[in-house]
Amino acid sequence: MRTVLISGGGIAGPVLAHLLHRRGFEPTVVERAPGVRGGGQAVDIRGVALDVVERMGLLEPASRVRTRMRGMSMLGPDGGEVGRSTEATYSSGRLDGEDIELLREDLVRLVHEHTRADVEYLFGDTVTALAQDGSGVRAEFAHAEPRTFDLVVGADGLHSTVRRLAFGPEEDYVHHLGSYLSVFGADNFLGLEDWQMWLRDGDMGFGVMPVRDNTELRVAFGFESAPLAPELRTAEALRRTVVDRLESLQWEGTRLAEAARRAPDFYCDAMAQIRMDRWSRGRVVLLGDAGYCPSPLSGQGTSLALVGAHVLADSLAQSSGDHLAAYARYEERMRPFVDLNQALATENPGGPASEESVDRAKQAISLDG
Repeated sequence: MRTVLISGGGIAGPVLAHLLHRRGFEPTVVERAPGVRGGGQAVDIRGVALDVVERMGLLEPASRVRTRMRGMSMLGPDGGEVGRSTEATYSSGRLDGEDIELLREDLVRLVHEHTRADVEYLFGDTVTALAQDGSGVRAEFAHAEPRTFDLVVGADGLHSTVRRLAFGPEEDYVHHLGSYLSVFGADNFLGLEDWQMWLRDGDMGFGVMPVRDNTELRVAFGFESAPLAPELRTAEALRRTVVDRLESLQWEGTRLAEAARRAPDFYCDAMAQIRMDRWSRGRVVLLGDAGYCPSPLSGQGTSLALVGAHVLADSLAQSSGDHLAAYARYEERMRPFVDLNQALATENPGGPASEESVDRAKQAISLDG
């Protein structure tokens, strides 16, 4: 039991690949994108997840590229300041804490640079079929020739192809949380200097933070909505929806809408969680958002991915070749941690979970348990 196919080249998949390689496995990562993905919001590495990054030797590099915010302003619909904080921000929590906030693209790049010498990457490809038998899993790809692996890991996100192939339709596991989130980059037309701004206007709101030495902005725009019809969930339709809603804002709507219309890194998706009774079927297992997405509302998706990768790698390494026992141990250790962190997304609808709840959830597992 040495060869492992990992679908997904974001954070969870490459981290697992690195940890498996160190334990004597032969991992292959397949990623739909033609290369390392850019764009995305700022993400947090919190609590036990910091230990995973430290054990990989990436804590110092990650710390060097962390965000450096001085605080944030809370704005009313007309852009007038209704509150401010120099102690914490909505995106990262307390500014004097040990947790690290950095751009997702920076963490993805660091992990890829750290793993590419030891891990086989298949960029620009995707799994199209899986067939299990007693000796392995035969994987078919959109472009590469079919291959057989001892194990297959789905680390391919909320809309996981591996989950669909091995467990069935996405609709059986997705729980919509009542809103959508769009993230995109823009020039720093607001002139922000290490300072975030958060605005609420009816059933919509956005957060804006400067990045890249205050030369760029990352905009996170959310709006309340029931699940959109399939024809409204295409990339083009979602962009039109976001542009239209931004244009209706009282403050800076026109410039934000134009930025969303032009952004090459535009992203929009439902705020949703993946909830499953089990994360493995035969030789196939799910990791990170594919198996237990907590949604960005929790602030813990990256930490769950990092910790899950470490626990899964350890479980496989200690199982003496028994993948069923390894998967059972992985689920036994991870499920209480996942449950606590998923609960953060729904604890305070329309706002962040309490600092006490976040502190409890982010530490609720031991890597060596």
